[in-house]
This record gives sequence, structure tokens and C-alpha cells, in this order.
Amino acid sequence: MDHPRDLPLAQARELVRRAVDKAEQLGLRGGVAVVGASGALVTASRLDAGGAGGMARARSKAWISATQQIPSAEHLRRMTTLPAPIAAGFVAASPEAVFPGAGGMPVRVDGIVVAGIAASGATVSPFLPEGVAPEVVSADGEPANPEDLLIAYALGTRYEGQHGDDRARWADRFGDLVVPPEEALGMRDAPRASAQHELAWATALCDAAIAAASAAGLRIGVAVVDAGGDPIREDRMDDAAAGGVDVARATAAAAARFAVASGDLVEAYGTGASSLSTLAPTPILAAPGGVPLVADGRVVGGIGIGGASPEACAAIAAEVAR
Repeated sequence: MDHPRDLPLAQARELVRRAVDKAEQLGLRGGVAVVGASGALVTASRLDAGGAGGMARARSKAWISATQQIPSAEHLRRMTTLPAPIAAGFVAASPEAVFPGAGGMPVRVDGIVVAGIAASGATVSPFLPEGVAPEVVSADGEPANPEDLLIAYALGTRYEGQHGDDRARWADRFGDLVVPPEEALGMRDAPRASAQHELAWATALCDAAIAAASAAGLRIGVAVVDAGGDPIREDRMDDAAAGGVDVARATAAAAARFAVASGDLVEAYGTGASSLSTLAPTPILAAPGGVPLVADGRVVGGIGIGGASPEACAAIAAEVAR
């Protein structure tokens, strides 16, 4: 019997890379996430200065598109027309759908939805950035918005606005200006992103963790977070435990926010360790797997590993963080 699989990590990473390239070209800062059809995150990246919270919003919209198998804009339309108790019940039964914003799109392979992709963050939005050239936010000579541009570009599909009236936003900014199709740059090839230094640092750490796990015959999820516990980069190896990346995120956040290895929280805080999660805006886990990341004598983030035994995960995290 054939069982379904999520979009492979390598393919998901390529989608995110293309979105990051287009975001840098457009001057956008935020996060991009790919969630598998299983509902488990496959990969996510936050551009430098992308702002806290964007990754969680992107993950939620991608989850909606992956699991409901429709653009999140259609899901939003349905949610706003359903009776309130039904809409509230859906969110209660589907906590990953807590942010039902537009912009998430299903990813299909051979006609089957295998993932969803979405973006959100500090300046990733349907609104036109200050000073943007009209050619940049035009797709084939038609008005476009930055958020939907970078997702369409990532997928290599024809641009379709997901956030309402692109033409009205265009008119507010550019009046009756018309961009000839041959001058429109919105869907033209973007150069490789070169100014995402924090993301490149986090990606190198995730790559090292995946290489170490592969060498040990393990399948893992890995997360690198900033000092506040917000994710910068997350990856889940093919066929790794679905919950591994959630463990990785929570142990990384624990290490970053409290500046100790996540497995040492109980020793450091005693019986109070169980209450630490009430102090943090992001989930934390007091279990082995996460260690702080230190640069120039200060904690700048944390790395967490999940999906294998806690001891093995902690060993990989410590090795990579050295």
C-alpha cells in the first residue's frame, strides 16, 4: 500500500529560497513557511530584520492551504460567512489555523496537494512598499501586490492576487499609470539573495545539524531561533517524526530565552521550571535538545533538535553550537 508523503525537504527548501530571492529584490522582510499535507512543518526561513511573529503567521496560512487544500484566501472567505460557533469550533479543532489570513497557496505534485506555502512578517503584505518602482509591482503589465508576487514567483505560477483589489491599491499609489508588459519586473527572475546574513548563519547551523544526523542514521527536525525565541530557520528531514520540528522549536526557544541548555532548566529552576512556559510568548520545552547560541559573549539565539532520542538530539545540538 502506498502512503502519502509530504513535499520533500529539498523541494520545499527550493520554494523558500525562490521566495527569499524575490522578497529581497522587492525589499520585503518577513518569513516564508512550507507545511506538508500532514500538517507538519517542512521548512521555514525568516529574512533579516523580518520581525517576530511573522513565521508563526506564515506557518498558520501554509497549514490552512496544505490541510484544507485550498488557497487560504478561500478559507478566509468561508470563515467569514460561516455562523460564528462553527468558525470558532474550526479554530478550536485546528489550532494551527489561528491566523486565517489570505496569501497561503497549496503546493501540488501530479495533481495532489503535498504542502502549502505562505509568507508574512514585518513588511510582507499586500500593501505597496514606500518608494517602490511601479515596474517591480507589476506582473505582465497588471497591478500586483508584493506578498502574492513572491509566493507566485516561488511556485513558478501565473500571478493571481489573493488579497483583494490590487488595482485600487495601485491607483492610490500610481494613479492611472500603465506599465507595458515588457517592462514589468514582478515575475522576472530575481538574483540570488545576498544580504540575508542572519538567515545564512541559521541555515548553516541547520545544514550542520542535518549532516550530523544523517551521519548517525537519524532523521530529525531542527530549529534556530533568535534571542527572544522566534524562529529564524527550521527544517524537518524527509520522513522524520512529524513532531520533531515542534520539539526543536520549543527546546531552542527554551535555551535562547533562559540562556541554559533546555535539558538543564529543571536543575536551574527547580520546581519553578514547570511555570516558565507561562512567562514566554512562544512555547518552550524543558527537555534535552536545545542549547544557547553565543556570539561575542552574549546569547544571540538557540538551536534545538527533535525527532530522535532526547540524548542524541542534545548531543547534535551541542556539537553544532560549538
